[in-house]
Amino acid sequence: MAPDRFRKHWGFAALAAAPLTLMTAVPALAQGLNAASFASAAPLAIAVGAGAFALLAMAVVRTMLADGKTARRRAAGQIAGLRAMVDEYEALLSGTREVTVLWTENSEGAPRLLGQAASVLPPGRQPESVLNFPSWLSHGDADKLARLLEDLRVHGHAFAVSLDALDGRLIRADGWVLGGGAAMRLRPAFLQPQSEPALAPPPATGDLASIRALLASLADPAFIRSRDDRLVYANQPYLQLARALGKTGSEAAPPELLDTAQLRQHLLDCASADEPEAMTIAWPGQGAFELVECAIAGGRAGYLRPQPETRPAETGLAHIGGIIGALTTPIAIFNARRELIQFNEAYARLWNLSPKFLVPGLDERAILDKLRTDGMLPNQVDYQTWRSQHLQSYTRKTPHENEPWHLPDGRTIKVISAPSGPQGGVIYVFEDITERLKLESTNKAFSNVQRETINALSEAVAVFGTNGRLTLSNPRLSALWKLSSNELGQNPHIDQIAEVSGRVIPEDGASIWRDLKRGIIDLNPTRSDQTGRLNRSDGRLLDYAITRLPDGQTMMTFLDVTESASYSKVLKERNDALVAADLLKDAFVENVSYELRSPLTNIIGFADLLAGSEGGSLNERQRAYIDYIRASSVTLGVLIDNILDLASVDAGIAELRPELLDIPTLIDKARAGLSATFPEISGEKPINLVVDIEDGMPPFIADGTRIVQVLYNLLSNAARFSPPGGEIRLSVSQRADRMLFVIEDEGPGITDEMRAAIQTRIDTPTGRQRGAGLGLAIVKTFVNLHGGTISAEKREPRGSRIIVNLPRDSAMAGVAE
Repeated sequence: MAPDRFRKHWGFAALAAAPLTLMTAVPALAQGLNAASFASAAPLAIAVGAGAFALLAMAVVRTMLADGKTARRRAAGQIAGLRAMVDEYEALLSGTREVTVLWTENSEGAPRLLGQAASVLPPGRQPESVLNFPSWLSHGDADKLARLLEDLRVHGHAFAVSLDALDGRLIRADGWVLGGGAAMRLRPAFLQPQSEPALAPPPATGDLASIRALLASLADPAFIRSRDDRLVYANQPYLQLARALGKTGSEAAPPELLDTAQLRQHLLDCASADEPEAMTIAWPGQGAFELVECAIAGGRAGYLRPQPETRPAETGLAHIGGIIGALTTPIAIFNARRELIQFNEAYARLWNLSPKFLVPGLDERAILDKLRTDGMLPNQVDYQTWRSQHLQSYTRKTPHENEPWHLPDGRTIKVISAPSGPQGGVIYVFEDITERLKLESTNKAFSNVQRETINALSEAVAVFGTNGRLTLSNPRLSALWKLSSNELGQNPHIDQIAEVSGRVIPEDGASIWRDLKRGIIDLNPTRSDQTGRLNRSDGRLLDYAITRLPDGQTMMTFLDVTESASYSKVLKERNDALVAADLLKDAFVENVSYELRSPLTNIIGFADLLAGSEGGSLNERQRAYIDYIRASSVTLGVLIDNILDLASVDAGIAELRPELLDIPTLIDKARAGLSATFPEISGEKPINLVVDIEDGMPPFIADGTRIVQVLYNLLSNAARFSPPGGEIRLSVSQRADRMLFVIEDEGPGITDEMRAAIQTRIDTPTGRQRGAGLGLAIVKTFVNLHGGTISAEKREPRGSRIIVNLPRDSAMAGVAE
């Protein structure tokens, strides 16, 4: 957005300044368009235009600064508003009677606690104690919450559970995934446990709902009659007694247990008495009951109280009928004659049996035969023998757990039988353990995979419980600390491990483990993981890490880094030696290069002297030798310059000196160097260099010396690979804000060696002349310093083409090292 505003304002300034410039030049134009008048008016017009542009630019800059300040004030106001909103939300959470624990994705330390921790913690506890579950929750619920929290943070499984606090309160815990983290809310439950009040008979004016609630809590059969003596309600014991007598009904429409004569007599007794009346009623097989009724608002309430002296042992189970019916565990009760006297809905659902079939008095053998017919029992070769063994439950005096029943539909049922009373009978308790077996199998497989994974680690692993005892380890721990596998298998305490380590490593074995013990037995909920390195007296270097696990245990890992540390030391020493050798090489190259310059200068000077003043007295062969000496000296000088340039680049001291360049002048300098390197000797035709410069070339800003070196090296390389008298073409053109220098020759074409030389510092010329082997490396280095690129390609039908792509302004590119 800022660059667009910048271009808009500055474009406006430029457009506004242009008319002023033209207006200044109008008088000169009015006198006639000629060179003299235009030249005299141009400076004034330019000065006026520049001044106008400066004034408008200052106005634009002030406008941009004002806009920036306004935007910053607006952003600051928005940030302040957001911070105030966050503060309000945190204040709202802090005022509720609950505590929220946040584990965010970016949090590195302890989780954040929001709300009143005192709402769930005992008085006097610090808020951080919320995460120390055993300090305020019962043992079982503390472990349960820790497992649920681990499952939430690892697998993202939300939970909602009620927990029992040590002070007797009921705490509600909810956990859910929050973005990349997790959150847990703890609050007191709405309904708290309290001592049950004693049940008292309701007054006659009590409401019907309270009376029903009272009768539903009774273990004896109870009912309610309306004003017209019709049954309108019955509790579960009443309905169970009705089923035992072969009658069916529901709570809202219960069956009548009294016959017509008994009912008429009872109603007459109740009508003639003000106090609750009682009468004794007996049913065959069920014993005798005392019927008691009393008046209530809108009718009468009554219950059947069993008579102790005549009550059969079987009917004692009717007291727990309501409890059995409410249980989700399948239960069935049979008397000594193998007759069904009690069952719950879970039992019927487990075996898919209809209530019409499960009538009281049904023989268990009939139930087993039907289940076998329906394919609901385990497959047995001898069914009769299996059934006889199962019915031995009636002869046992103690509870017995049978072998699990593996049903054809894939379920596995655990069967527990127990005597129902002193007069015989059996209570069967069934449990579908299919899911539990699957979970146990999965957990066992997971444990095996975990054990094998830990055993395969190159690190030594030791997991300690909150009591400081070793709960898990791998063989690497035994080998690294020279501890017996049998001793580690007995879950020793960390003090015992320290004692054994003191015997096998007398110098510092015990002291090391005593220091590590502090990080293992630290139960502070805010403690952090630890890492470090141990230098044992036997020369071993061990990297250790102490990690706190979600279940409160602590994992410790050891890694032997003795060899890697030795390798690091050797590599460091070798690297230091290489650095020293590189410095020595640079110093050697620099000294040798400068030492070669003095004799080379003498050789060139004497060669020029012989070729000039003494040229008249030399014969043709001597003059050819002088030309060879001069050409070789020039080549050697170029080689020395290239070596020094590469040394400066390697040392990181190479710098560019950008300046405005004239392209024809650059080419002339490169041509002069090429002529000195390839003179006409013994009538040999020199290289034919053709230069093509595009018209209207823009200004070119670069390091002139480096560009001349680039052109010279590329042209000399083309000359080496071209035949005598072959044409070498140098083309210069413009593409947008880039300058293109293209060198083409008629040689054998680009080779793999030349392509590699452009990418690396390897140059192996194989042409008709050999020269500076570092030419192409110098070219690539200087082109890169200018922020340009170089590429090579074949030229059809023969020859090669080298393309140098440079920015028009290397100073603005900012690429000089």
